[in-house]
Amino acid sequence: MFQVRIHGRGGQGVVTGAEMLSIAAFLGGQHAQAFPSFGSERMGAPVVAYCRMNDHEIRLREPVMEPDAIIIQDSTLLHQVEVLSGLKKDGYILINTNHSFDDLGLGEFVKDYQPAHLLTVAATELALRHVGRAVPNVPLLGAFAAITGLITLAAVQAAIQQKFKGAVAEGNMQAAREAFEIVKNRELKVEAQHA
Repeated sequence: MFQVRIHGRGGQGVVTGAEMLSIAAFLGGQHAQAFPSFGSERMGAPVVAYCRMNDHEIRLREPVMEPDAIIIQDSTLLHQVEVLSGLKKDGYILINTNHSFDDLGLGEFVKDYQPAHLLTVAATELALRHVGRAVPNVPLLGAFAAITGLITLAAVQAAIQQKFKGAVAEGNMQAAREAFEIVKNRELKVEAQHA
């Protein structure tokens, strides 16, 4: 089973992101579940949502305490909430920012993690450009698809079409595609440097 914990703030689409991730996994032939953890539901308050994917039926219902991947939709949470707690040593960290892990003060924390599993993407900028709103969830799903290979871009786009319609769906599909391509292009550059 692959478990994902998504951290963000109210109004950033954290719960919707988890739902679309589970839909994309389901469309890819996996069993999936998504659910939120609400404390204070006001705009801007920290929010956590979870997603599980597996080849078999998922009976587990508790919060994800030892995630395989953490998606952080708001980097200001890094020093306010224990967003990285419980992450497995071969886990993935995906952060919405255009700063490096060192710039964020995480260089020492991530030194034992696989560099290929660490990613920052300016998802809010992509959302603003394609959707006109600062909702980073969908670009982060495109980036998640690219870095993990657990879901496809096509499945992410199909999940977007199930959740949104018209121009909003189209803008989100473009944002997801651009984030996916940014990550894939980075991977190609890294491979070329090591060749």
